[in-house]
Amino acid sequence: MNQHILEIHDLKRSYGKKVALDGVSLSVPAGGVFGLLGGNGAGKTTVLRHTLGLLAAQSGSVRVFGLDPVADPVGTLARIGYLSENRDLPDWMRIHQLISYSQAFYPNWDPDYAESLRNLFELDPKAFVRSLSRGQRARAGLLVALAHRPDLLILDEPSSGLDPVVRRDILGAIIRTIADEGRTVLFSSHLLDEVERVADRIAILHQGRIQLCARMDQVLSGHSRVQLRFSSAVSHFPPAGIWIHSEGSGHDWSLVAEAGIENIRAEVARLQAEILSVDPMNLDDIFVARTAGKPLAAGVRA
Repeated sequence: MNQHILEIHDLKRSYGKKVALDGVSLSVPAGGVFGLLGGNGAGKTTVLRHTLGLLAAQSGSVRVFGLDPVADPVGTLARIGYLSENRDLPDWMRIHQLISYSQAFYPNWDPDYAESLRNLFELDPKAFVRSLSRGQRARAGLLVALAHRPDLLILDEPSSGLDPVVRRDILGAIIRTIADEGRTVLFSSHLLDEVERVADRIAILHQGRIQLCARMDQVLSGHSRVQLRFSSAVSHFPPAGIWIHSEGSGHDWSLVAEAGIENIRAEVARLQAEILSVDPMNLDDIFVARTAGKPLAAGVRA
């Protein structure tokens, strides 16, 4: 198997004048859990639709298992499990019919595993899909996505409609089980605490571009919130190398640094400021600093 189960290179996609993806390059290694993060309209679902072969690349390339998913859908889709955010399931079917119908598409379907998932998710085999709650539809979609034990499991906002207990006990356990079996999970989510808990690697997508792509431990250890005090009032603090976000005025500023402690100390010494504190950051804080925070323009201390 290719070292990377998914390889995207310089992928671009526009809808009229709207740019959805602007030169996205991304590699997802085989095995483990990969989280794709971004706000509404960032391009997450568009990336996933290219991965599934539902969209052809306007520019750039997409390879799944080393194959073009548009040119070879049979070779790729048979090895992919997919749960869409919209839970697209046939409303007229009963649960047992949905299971039988889905089984016909996958040679590797595991009936015993499907039944164990049905019991785990507490799905009545006689219930119509149209009668299911949002959370039950999510469970049914997960069952169909998982029962053929796919090499790549793609989940688009998998926790939508799931209550916190189900999210923690079922979805988290399934993601880790898939990864521990050597399979790969690629999922998008806006619940960053969930991503931080289960993902091995992440990519942050913002306005159609990759802002950051790294192992989770590197992301968390590589960002710090630094409280500084200047002897002279500062009216504007632009970025300089390690600083990616700033808030404050006058003498006291709160900065986000992408650097280790030694580099932070060296940069603060250059600025002739005093470090009040250096604190670790969670994924939510890092995401906000890199996407929705106040932009930092290039320059030096005012």
